[in-house]
Amino acid sequence: MSKRTADETHEIARSGIDGGATDTSSQAETGHLLGAGDIRRIADEAGISPTKKFGQNFVIDPGTVRRIVREADADAGTTVLEVGPGLGSLTLALLETGANVTAVEIDPALAERLPQTVAQFMPEAVGRLTVVQADALSLSPETLPQFAPDPHGANPFTLVSNLPYNVATPIVLTLLERFRNLSHFLVMVQKEVADRLVATPGTKIYGAPSVKLAWYGRAERAGLVGRNVFWPAPNVDSALVSFTRDRDAEGEEPGENASDANREKVFELIDAAFGQRRKTLHAALKKLVPTEAFQAAGIDPKRRGETLTIDEFTALANAAGQATA
Repeated sequence: MSKRTADETHEIARSGIDGGATDTSSQAETGHLLGAGDIRRIADEAGISPTKKFGQNFVIDPGTVRRIVREADADAGTTVLEVGPGLGSLTLALLETGANVTAVEIDPALAERLPQTVAQFMPEAVGRLTVVQADALSLSPETLPQFAPDPHGANPFTLVSNLPYNVATPIVLTLLERFRNLSHFLVMVQKEVADRLVATPGTKIYGAPSVKLAWYGRAERAGLVGRNVFWPAPNVDSALVSFTRDRDAEGEEPGENASDANREKVFELIDAAFGQRRKTLHAALKKLVPTEAFQAAGIDPKRRGETLTIDEFTALANAAGQATA
């Protein structure tokens, strides 16, 4: 892929998702999706105003949500979890593909209104929508039994969401930890958050979220989103992050032996290393990692945490565990 100039990147950010904001020629269009007028009318009828408390910015461009759905590869065989559906812009685009959607909304007024919106604009899809009024950070296989992991791995699901920007990273990491059958996600987040989630070792923005997400699988940027496709328009740029899982919460990888180190121990080292990121590993981890463990793991204790890959953090956790056993 050729590199874009700064002017080209700025134009993408102004106009919508990378590749174009609108897509009125798609052959997949089968329903009425929400435009700016629909969003404002529904909000007025329901007495709903976007709030900063819940980080609400509603998408008002049908082309944008259709592109998100295509990036997510959602179709009639997909089980989708949507966090923060708002007034239903992305929900309708997901339902349009034939997917089964469970929408989790923290705002009671929005959760109550969403089924009415789907019934009005896409009545044939009502049976494929489930609305749960809850905080996404409270979700678990116990509170969301329809998404409980199958011991045989027969019930994977996808997260497709325009996530509240102030809690996007905790939501993603919490769901990956609690639902080992969350196999893929495509989320819209603040651009700076997206950059951190996909950052690589040695870069300034590489941090604890970058490494923790890498514990579960592979993340990459999937496009930019312009501010003008939202109501109200946010004061930050947005981007899409695509993720594919390749191991579960305890480090078990398909077709490979399970990691000896558990997630809690590895994440403890990550938090300590990045909590004092200007210090060497030896200084930052002196209470957690014996000196001999660095040699056993093949890691120079003079390095800083921002240079380590997830595999190196795991090796160090393994070595520390063996040294103290």
